[in-house]
Amino acid sequence: MTILGLQGVRGGVGTTSLTAALGWALQQLGETVLVVDASRDNLLRHFFNVDFSHEQGWARAMLEKGSWRACAWRYTPDLDLLPFGQLTQAQLQRWPETEHSLIEFAAALQMLKASGRYRWILLDLPADHTLLTRSLISVTDNVLSIATPDANCHIRLHQQALPEGAGVLVNGRALNSQLQDDIYQLWLQTQRNLLPIVIHRDEAVAEALAIKQPPGEYRADALASEEIITLANWCILHYGEEALHEGR
Repeated sequence: MTILGLQGVRGGVGTTSLTAALGWALQQLGETVLVVDASRDNLLRHFFNVDFSHEQGWARAMLEKGSWRACAWRYTPDLDLLPFGQLTQAQLQRWPETEHSLIEFAAALQMLKASGRYRWILLDLPADHTLLTRSLISVTDNVLSIATPDANCHIRLHQQALPEGAGVLVNGRALNSQLQDDIYQLWLQTQRNLLPIVIHRDEAVAEALAIKQPPGEYRADALASEEIITLANWCILHYGEEALHEGR
């Protein structure tokens, strides 16, 4: 079993959509998957047809002394979702105190991993370095750092530290951008942990969120969906339980 974190080097690089898409792709390949929203934005649920009015999630449940397990949603027999929950204004205003009371969720994830219920736990991590985010990264087996080949991400890859051993995944590459092509070619030469897979910009991903489905469910024939299936196979080979046991 593998806990895999996905974290953008900045906001807006498509981390949440990738988490939803990768979760869907892995269960299409016969894997059992839990996708977990670890961000206060609480957006991951919208890829899985959860209504706006549903405010419950693991973080809110923990703050209100409830059961975080009761907040899970069954999307398919092999794919479950655990939303973050819609925090109240008072909870957000007291975030330092609120955050501190949530870090025990990292231990809960370790217990869930030990149970063997899922082959994969995917964490949709915010692009920050808060106490909660660091505690969750500490229990991951691997992290994918998501970057768009633009000047902003290029600068950040040079001036901010990534999680130890993180692989860099290029997302949202535009086929008709000379600048993005130049930056990507530079990354091929300078980024040692760059994954050999690129997810191209695809309108089907934006449409999937509007339809409230994972991209691969909405448009299995879309370019991004096909590339994410390739990513899922790569993750199974390099990050899966067998790969961990073999020390790869």
